[in-house]
Amino acid sequence: MAGIPGLLLLLLFLLGAVGQVSPYGVHWKPTWPAYRLPVVLPQSTLNLDKPDFGAEAKLEVSSSCGPQCHKGTPLPTYEEAKQYLSYETLYANGSRTETQVGIYVLSSGGGQESSGKSRRKRQIYGYDSRFSIFGKDFLLNYPFSTSVKLSTGCTGTLVAEKHVLTAAHCIHDGKTYVKGTQKLRVGFLKPKFKDGGRGANDSSSAMPEKMKFQWIRVKRTHVPKGWIKGNANDIGMDYDYALLELKKPHKRKFMKIGVSPPAKQLPGGRIHFSGYDNDRPGNLVYRFCDVKDETYDLLYQQCDAQPGASGSGVYVRMWKRQQQKWERKIIGIFSGHQWVDMNGSPQDFNVAVRITPLKYAQICYWIKGNYLDCREG
Repeated sequence: MAGIPGLLLLLLFLLGAVGQVSPYGVHWKPTWPAYRLPVVLPQSTLNLDKPDFGAEAKLEVSSSCGPQCHKGTPLPTYEEAKQYLSYETLYANGSRTETQVGIYVLSSGGGQESSGKSRRKRQIYGYDSRFSIFGKDFLLNYPFSTSVKLSTGCTGTLVAEKHVLTAAHCIHDGKTYVKGTQKLRVGFLKPKFKDGGRGANDSSSAMPEKMKFQWIRVKRTHVPKGWIKGNANDIGMDYDYALLELKKPHKRKFMKIGVSPPAKQLPGGRIHFSGYDNDRPGNLVYRFCDVKDETYDLLYQQCDAQPGASGSGVYVRMWKRQQQKWERKIIGIFSGHQWVDMNGSPQDFNVAVRITPLKYAQICYWIKGNYLDCREG
């Protein structure tokens, strides 16, 4: 393996999709692209002082840099990419480390209008198009069963037997960790039966079943330095993601991560996600909507959402040619509501962080611990 200098690395990823299926013809299906994926490997690890956990959880991210601003920003150099993808790990005992990474490729083979009073409500665009999911027949089945709740108030998505993908700002404000992160837990929605409750087969009642959360402690968390260094500014927005490792397996079906295709290749140009919006306590809320704009690192859309949905896994369902089957994959992380100063006039978006080839390589390595298992995005 050999390091790639400068912008060549990022240009490779922009041109990295191979084997595309033409969107023309009678039998065309929206197909998962194949990518030439990089390798992100740890190089050195440094012990850090224990952090304080004094930050308040903020469920709304602000930035002065909108879609056009981001599109005009140069792609990071090789050295900058290494800095942003280096990461901090927090352990359950409060200790933490910082890991520097190297980026490689295999030498061969590679197998909108608002007022101050309305800003808190503005994440709903026109008619509220969200759907609350009721009944164990839905909540406990895939894909809804992959959505979990963080004890800090956000949403996460099961992406492996012991791993949850969420937004970085749900556990870290860019300067320090959010209150409660040292004892972070992940909640799994399950039926709550009262006085014996209804039987397992009695799911046809018009009344929705009562549900409760069963909690599992988090063993460790990973946050990219791009978020910590950026502190939710123009750079930080691109790195608003984190991975949580649970203390024990959750025993549910999970959803794999995938590299985010261009918006024009998404089925119907739409994305989907489910989260625990604060205005519907105890309910899992599903929505889908069109992507309005995109940059290399972000998806801009107007999916209806409220605080609490931050950290939800954004997914699509596309055809997997190798296995000849349809498959859902997480292609982004819902960051939340973003207010952008557009020529002196505030404009709002709901923003998701795209899983780029580099981010895929990093997150996959966090999960697998072996880059050989991370060659297919």
